[in-house]
Amino acid sequence: MAKIKSVYICSECGYESPKWYGKCPSCGEWNTMNEEIRDTSKQSPTVSRAVSYASPTKIKEISTTDEIRYRTGSSELDRVMGGGIVKGSLILLGGDPGIGKSTILLQICEHLGEQLSILYVSGEESKRQLKLRADRLGVDSDNLYILTQTDVEMICETIRQDKPDIVMIDSIQTMSLSELNSSPGSVTQVRECTNYLMRTAKSMDIPMIVVGHVNKEGSIAGPKVLEHIVDAVLHFEGDKQMSYRILRAVKNRYGSTNEIGVFEMTDKGLNEVDNPSLMLISGRPKNVSGTCIACAMEGTRPILAEIQALATATGFGNPRRMSTGFDYNRMNLIIAVLEKRAGYYFSNTDAYINVVGGLRLDETAVDLAVAMALVSSLKDVPIADDAIAFGEIGLAGEIRSVTHAQQRVNEAERLGFKRIIVPAHNLKDISVSGDAQIIPVRNVRQAFEAISE
Repeated sequence: MAKIKSVYICSECGYESPKWYGKCPSCGEWNTMNEEIRDTSKQSPTVSRAVSYASPTKIKEISTTDEIRYRTGSSELDRVMGGGIVKGSLILLGGDPGIGKSTILLQICEHLGEQLSILYVSGEESKRQLKLRADRLGVDSDNLYILTQTDVEMICETIRQDKPDIVMIDSIQTMSLSELNSSPGSVTQVRECTNYLMRTAKSMDIPMIVVGHVNKEGSIAGPKVLEHIVDAVLHFEGDKQMSYRILRAVKNRYGSTNEIGVFEMTDKGLNEVDNPSLMLISGRPKNVSGTCIACAMEGTRPILAEIQALATATGFGNPRRMSTGFDYNRMNLIIAVLEKRAGYYFSNTDAYINVVGGLRLDETAVDLAVAMALVSSLKDVPIADDAIAFGEIGLAGEIRSVTHAQQRVNEAERLGFKRIIVPAHNLKDISVSGDAQIIPVRNVRQAFEAISE
């Protein structure tokens, strides 16, 4: 007779416990212990088997000349993945519901299907629903095969029989193994299904792209070990109410994690944005205080973005601080430096920061543009429309040098900016080809006085 017992598993780290905890003893997260039912009946003793010896190979004898990357037909997606889909790799694609995960996978099938056979496995949609979406996106490849199945063992057996060139799983939270008693989407099911798919992908040298849902905090749903199993983790960012999407590599064993891809969602699917800088600064208001253009580096690509700031008299005992697209603690640090070192007081004002276009800027090189936008709003003095600034702010109030200064200047020149504020220590590394003016500064007050109208 089967013996059933309950175990509690942390959805973040996979820690198992026979009793429930409000706080996980392993990772310290709250309210992550989920109950699962297990069959603990005794199994028949395993039969001993002969273990064969696996001979190790010298690293010098391993060849990498036969590494194959499949181009997806999307230059933005290829950029993020490091040049294309590596043969035998397991890629996890995550993002909010409706952000465009299934759309981009179905779109690249049209290009990949010209020379490769593709197996698209869906556990969320019927074949008819997929056909209707494919017609809307203009996907009609003879080498695209659809399988609506959620049993991972059956899916992997189909892969072994048909031997497709690429497999797409949509989504991992709907997949299940029949030998496990837990429901699909649980920690155990997600982990074991991903392991099963990973072994199939590596043994047959077939690349797989797996779609993963995200939780309310925005991270990949399921145990953290899920991200350790796969070779690359791609994450879609952006507000569903806005048309622009940003694809970022959180982990990539075959390329850089600093590259981003920019897409625009239309009724015909996701379109690539070849010039994201022009897109992010389009529609900028003229002769308005509290806005400044910053230049951030996303991998090898310079991105221009508009930073808006609003400083207004507070109606509360403690002034409010709010930041969208920029680190909240970094914003408070910049405000403290402006008060202590530059004499711009925000003690009685609410301060808000917004990066236009849904982009998130984590680079310290945008500190100077954030500070100038804050000062511009505080003094209600507009910053010149043809001005751009980049530089890191130190605790002593100094403007510190940044990397890739020449690339940032070249991008600013290409988009028509005439006054470029740079750290004084970067001046020796910069040259201009047109009539743009380079203005070196050593502190925030110098920067604001140099380009304010």
